[in-house]
Amino acid sequence: MAKLMAIRELKIDIPKEAKILAERMLKDLESSRRPVLEAVKTSLDNSFYNPKVGYLTPGDKMVRTELNVSSVQKLARVVFVMEILLRNLDIGTVNTKRELYYVAKGLIKSNPKLKPLDFEDQPESDSIIDFIGDMLQVYREELNCFANDRGGQTYSQQLVVTETLADGDKAVIDLSTLGTSPFQPKNKPQSLKLKAKKKIDFCLVIESEGTANTLATMGFTKRNNCILMGAQGVPSNGVRGWCKLIQEQLDVPIYFFGDLDAYTMQNIYRTLKAGSAASLIRNADFSAPSVKFLGVLPEDVKKYDLFSYKVKESDPAEARALKKAKDALENDPFFLDKKNKDLSDILRFLIKEKIRCEQQSFFSVDPKDPIKTEKIILEKIKRGSYV
Repeated sequence: MAKLMAIRELKIDIPKEAKILAERMLKDLESSRRPVLEAVKTSLDNSFYNPKVGYLTPGDKMVRTELNVSSVQKLARVVFVMEILLRNLDIGTVNTKRELYYVAKGLIKSNPKLKPLDFEDQPESDSIIDFIGDMLQVYREELNCFANDRGGQTYSQQLVVTETLADGDKAVIDLSTLGTSPFQPKNKPQSLKLKAKKKIDFCLVIESEGTANTLATMGFTKRNNCILMGAQGVPSNGVRGWCKLIQEQLDVPIYFFGDLDAYTMQNIYRTLKAGSAASLIRNADFSAPSVKFLGVLPEDVKKYDLFSYKVKESDPAEARALKKAKDALENDPFFLDKKNKDLSDILRFLIKEKIRCEQQSFFSVDPKDPIKTEKIILEKIKRGSYV
């Protein structure tokens, strides 16, 4: 099989480290000691934010699992799943988390002795894969476990992407030749080199893939020397890595255009800009610290007389989003940092006013002008109406 691309230069030998860990567990058992496994704690209370770094980094807290009656199944599952992953690394096989769930089910079905390790549903096996990654401090992709491609559909008349394939061949993709089809980054390692045919003025990341497609269809990239991308909701690793690549290789301003609501601010924009607490060990390679929040801003609602909706606290999802916003202002190191005061002020505005305004509301400003939203976006960029 062809050799897979690497995301970064690994500082550890994964099979060697796994063998050391397994031998230590066995030695502890033979010496009548309880084996212990430790993993980086990937949660908000172990997250740190330094604006000079630009993304959330892990502290020194660890999750410690010691062998006892309640943890015996977890430790056994870790060894079981780790063996599957190591086999994949050895022979060059790749799988998604869903596929690994069924691989494990198949092995358990074929060997009655493994029945106690059986998984009721995929979240149980997913948590073991995540634990192994956090324990070895490696990315899921470095264990040959890849997510489905999602988001990142990119349009541009000026961007050329050169991909070096695993066998050394090169593929050159001029986005202007793709017609109505976008370029989409993969949720797996790629070796990409970016080049601009003409100076690119900005990159616009839009929360909604549909709205990005609408702007592209209406000629946004024809009239502007830019990169236009659809995030498709909470950004996948592919989207986050792609934005970081644009930031590093092209050095162009990146703007995020999304809804004015607590969920967008915390779960979508913050994840794109600074990563997340759940993926602390990977934020360095999957975040774009330079991205600015273009809107919808609170002042846009009044300036453009945008349609907005009252957030109903009787709705469980909306009540949960408001509660998370309050928690973020008190506990999230990203929103607590004084460099992000303007972003925190937006959360405070949302908590106080209890409104939600969608990015698509800009299409209501002048329904007779099909490119009015484009004009507003360009106007906001020109006058610096972003955070």
